[in-house]
Amino acid sequence: MGEMKMEQRSSWADPSALGLFGLAIVTLVACSQKLGFTDGTAALMGWAILLGGCAQLVAGLIDLRKNNAFGGTAFIAYGLFWLAMAFGWATTNGMFGSYAAETFDPHQTGVAFVAYLLLTAFMTVGALRTTKVLFFIFLAIDFLFAGLALSAFGVAHETTHTLAAISELVISLLSFYGAGANILNSHFDEQFLPLGKPFWSSKS
Repeated sequence: MGEMKMEQRSSWADPSALGLFGLAIVTLVACSQKLGFTDGTAALMGWAILLGGCAQLVAGLIDLRKNNAFGGTAFIAYGLFWLAMAFGWATTNGMFGSYAAETFDPHQTGVAFVAYLLLTAFMTVGALRTTKVLFFIFLAIDFLFAGLALSAFGVAHETTHTLAAISELVISLLSFYGAGANILNSHFDEQFLPLGKPFWSSKS
């Protein structure tokens, strides 16, 4: 029975493509709003909950099941981030009443952005031993949280808002490529699309 459970556990597929696809979609929609191509956050909430949140949570749980603490932590942490963002947008859009909308303090969200910047800095160092694509995704996320935090605190709002938007676009494009590469490499059982060797190789 124990051997059967181990065999079932090892049969879980790599969830990276699912998690990266969720990240790619939500950051693309979010940057379209920041760059002025779309308006408001009401429509964005659905993508944040289902793709940014749920898709990454599923991927993270599978990664933890596969004993991948790095991938599991990343997907779950960022999945919860997008769920929290959706909750914040729901509040500012008045879904929880006018009092909640009027008393919403964006500086508290800015504090959370700083906390996520610290987490992402650690993850960026860890990504040095993954792939170049994943490393650059985390590096772009660093710039995203820096831009979001500064914007939330009112520091050079227009410039930092644009920095966040461009960072989200870069994250989206790299994540789309990473998701596609993971799917095709796994499907063809070969390196169909390169992800790049790690910058920092482990000792042999």
